[in-house]
Amino acid sequence: MSQIIYRQLDPIRLPLVNKIYKSFYPSGKAKRDETIWVAESNNSIIASVRFKTIDNIQLLTGMLVIPEYRLQGIAYKLIEACRNQMNQQACYCFAFQELEVFYQKSGFQTINSENLPNNIKQRFQRYANSGKNLIPMLFIDTLTSESMSKNISKH
Repeated sequence: MSQIIYRQLDPIRLPLVNKIYKSFYPSGKAKRDETIWVAESNNSIIASVRFKTIDNIQLLTGMLVIPEYRLQGIAYKLIEACRNQMNQQACYCFAFQELEVFYQKSGFQTINSENLPNNIKQRFQRYANSGKNLIPMLFIDTLTSESMSKNISKH
């Protein structure tokens, strides 16, 4: 496999991402007001994740890895590439139940929907009421948490 590059998407390339969503995740569509990160191989987008800012929080949404590239660690590395951004503001996601462990390994913790901020709680309830099997999660940077606790224990 050729080298994979992880980077924030140049907004001019938004139509390329939407073409991929249309093919592999029809309910997802990237919007100009979102921050979008991609994984690219041979100048082709093979994975994408979007961040929607709602007031003072981020909602990770629309994570997609093209099927032929799945189960190769690309999604983990894409989230790792976004880590600095996710640490700038509280970052939540609504994970499909079958992806809960993946998101936990990526630094998210499962939370009770009652603990969601009001500005996204209604969105979560709407999705859940439409029959989607979703779990609310909050990003907790375990690397930062571990180094902070080590520094605290030294003092």
